[in-house]
Amino acid sequence: MNDWINSPLLKDIDPVKLELIKMAASQTSGKSGKDLAPVMLALITSANKKGIRFTAEEIQLILEILKDGKSAEEQAQIERTTNMVKSLLRKKG
Repeated sequence: MNDWINSPLLKDIDPVKLELIKMAASQTSGKSGKDLAPVMLALITSANKKGIRFTAEEIQLILEILKDGKSAEEQAQIERTTNMVKSLLRKKG
């Protein structure tokens, strides 16, 4: 758990984005797969309001963080949820 914080992918990330990711990680700690969607949407919405856009790679990293320590079933639920979120974001955009 929390090994993600040492990921080399984070070394060049915007500090504001990193803070948002850390906040989302703390809010999702101990939550099940289905409870992660509101946190993910809140993260993206909060970032968008501040003019921050996550790259596809950054979103993938966030998903890996969310899946950290979860069962295979919960990881599958996270995948389904994030696919739904991506679909909704495409429709809005």
